[in-house]
Amino acid sequence: MSQRELAEKGAVSAAAIAHAEAGTRDLPVGALSRLAAMCGLRVALVDADGREVGGMADAAVRDMGGRRFPAHLDTRYGDIDWWHDDGRYSREQPWYTFDRVRYTRDYWRERLGTPEDHQLPQPGDSPAERKAARRRAAREEREAEIRRRRAAGQLPEPEPFHCSCPPACDELENWSGKPVHADRCPCRCDLG
Repeated sequence: MSQRELAEKGAVSAAAIAHAEAGTRDLPVGALSRLAAMCGLRVALVDADGREVGGMADAAVRDMGGRRFPAHLDTRYGDIDWWHDDGRYSREQPWYTFDRVRYTRDYWRERLGTPEDHQLPQPGDSPAERKAARRRAAREEREAEIRRRRAAGQLPEPEPFHCSCPPACDELENWSGKPVHADRCPCRCDLG
């Protein structure tokens, strides 16, 4: 293809093509990408080792307005550490956020390394689900510690429980979800 034909098909001027070929001026990235696509090629960024560096993942986490987070800042869960500044106290806690102070980002990158990309959303990422998972893990850890201490003989085995509520307790209707007992119930157990 001549410079003129390439310019017409690539929607750039023939002079821009001539300058690019001579190395006196650069083509805008958009024009270079279009011209490469016409030739069955694509423009790519490569690192110092020659490996291609991809763009941000389309599925990367987004803010509560559906926007991508700034590429130069590292995303994290909104319930980890500080997530708001003075103007954000009244806002709902976000699922994801980033450290707004550059030296905080640099501190964590020094300790944990630079992430390859922003997080990808996962099931259970909401603050409520993460809080429930933390509570569940803490309860399981407590129960495992009790079992371990019982096995080591540090805690006595619990006494077996026998409910002696009369049938009248079962007949009471109470929609509060709390245990109810008949007036003359000797047991008064709370099975909750």
